[in-house]
Amino acid sequence: MARNHSRRRRKRSRFKGAASLLLIAAIICAITVVWYGNPLHEKPDWQGSVRPIFMKGKLTGYEAQSSGKNILMPLKLIQGQIDPTIRYEDDSQTVIMATRQSLLHMNVSKTQGELNGKTYTSSAAPQIISGEVYVPIEAVREVYGISIHEDPVTGAVILMKAGEKVRLGSVEKKDGQQDARIALRKEASSLSFILADVSQQTKVRIWSQQGDWYFVQLDNGYAGYIKSDCISEGEELVIPSVKDDLSISEKHWQGKPVNLAWEAVYNRRPDPSKFDPMPGVNVVSPTWFSVVDHEGTVESKADPAYVSWAHRKGIEVWGLLSNSFNPEITTEALSTFERRKSIVDQMISLAQENDLDGINIDFENVHTKDGPNVTQFLRELKPMAREHDLILSIDVTPKSQSEMWSAFLDRKSLGAITDYLMVMAYDEHWAASPKAGSVASLPWTEASIKRILQEDEVPPQKVILGIPLYTRVWSETPKEGKIKVTSKSIGMESAAEIVAQFKLKPKFRASEGQNYVEYTEDGVVKKIWLEDQISLKARVELAQSLNLGGIGVWSRSFADKNAWITLKEIIK
Repeated sequence: MARNHSRRRRKRSRFKGAASLLLIAAIICAITVVWYGNPLHEKPDWQGSVRPIFMKGKLTGYEAQSSGKNILMPLKLIQGQIDPTIRYEDDSQTVIMATRQSLLHMNVSKTQGELNGKTYTSSAAPQIISGEVYVPIEAVREVYGISIHEDPVTGAVILMKAGEKVRLGSVEKKDGQQDARIALRKEASSLSFILADVSQQTKVRIWSQQGDWYFVQLDNGYAGYIKSDCISEGEELVIPSVKDDLSISEKHWQGKPVNLAWEAVYNRRPDPSKFDPMPGVNVVSPTWFSVVDHEGTVESKADPAYVSWAHRKGIEVWGLLSNSFNPEITTEALSTFERRKSIVDQMISLAQENDLDGINIDFENVHTKDGPNVTQFLRELKPMAREHDLILSIDVTPKSQSEMWSAFLDRKSLGAITDYLMVMAYDEHWAASPKAGSVASLPWTEASIKRILQEDEVPPQKVILGIPLYTRVWSETPKEGKIKVTSKSIGMESAAEIVAQFKLKPKFRASEGQNYVEYTEDGVVKKIWLEDQISLKARVELAQSLNLGGIGVWSRSFADKNAWITLKEIIK
């Protein structure tokens, strides 16, 4: 019995040893298979999608709808990858695409829209599918110049932006390689899974390189890695950039400093025949237009005789449009595309009727929440102004924490949209300021401009330095043990008359870059920070040192005769 038991143990040991050898052999075989070429294939993780969209060989996570020229692209993808400013307004179901040269708007389920004021028809209409907005690829291509390739078998859509480049190539068998196909691998490794076996001469897009591997994409959407020595590089595919040629009016101002004078127009029409000569002034901006109600009605005080006078003098006229400085009117008038479009259409018509050369926007006293609509209004106005050969500028305040006067302004975007950003570098100490001080001290002015140049990255040639031709007479009256401060605005001639009347001797204050006078009248201390040839010369030199696009003065009626001679230096 003992011998039989021992014999069974030996049999089990031999069986156990054989099994171990088989296991080891299997492991060795597996390692050998992996090491010498992984034959295992893996399907791309996008298979099962109907029309997956790729950019730079990578899945975007979005799918297109329809096919051919009727392809619809998800609005969220276009906003995320092409232009974040594309707007969809749900109330009117309107898609709005606006660039410096194009304004295209279409309504959901309608193939007809409008491009730069003219009828535009697409083969497909914007749609809402599963709660998401989709836009016709034709419309996106029209505005942004994108390129797409759609594979008829897999449905994959390869999207490229205007100006984008990619190297083309073709698959070629390596010397000594027996297999007629080349593996497209998931990762840049010979151990990686194979996504496809690619035939010789297959065309590919070469998106990037990792070591001795190329990351490539086939027309059918498959994207992965192929050894670089298996790819023959070809030509570079370049998607043409969208043309953004300067208009005639824009070309006219290239490298030419703006020397602008605002014309404050109230109830009475200014009579140019009574104006002092204004040597050097090449633009006037009369405050003729105002948005006056919630519907966006534009009221006009335009004077054709004034335009004729200016043009005879070789001076351009950039009509100013205000928001009546009314925040509630602004909220409603800019709240919908229809109302904004109405304002745009009215201003273009008024500009044509009155032979204007430009439009200057002056929206002030605006709720912060309406800032994006102010920017959108300019975005929609610019291509229409350009279409009609009009310069477009906007007035902005220096940056501050003031909600109604500063915080609503997106100066970076506005600087990119418009031809000029007119920085109203005055009211450092405003009419109701609790403390007497300069309207615009030189250090404050310089800091205000530099902050916009640096923080908002507005090109200096697009920035116009706003210069005050007015000052304030500050009165400091003792009252109940305190000093009550009040002020009155006066022009340059009135300030000079006060200096002469009281026989004052202006003292230059280097800390403010201005002359200063102080006197007492009827027991009240009076203080004036003068705007004169010294302060104007310093501002002109500041604009020149910062390579700004020019200057603008508020306003013509505040100037004395000598002011224009000093300001003329900007054009040298």
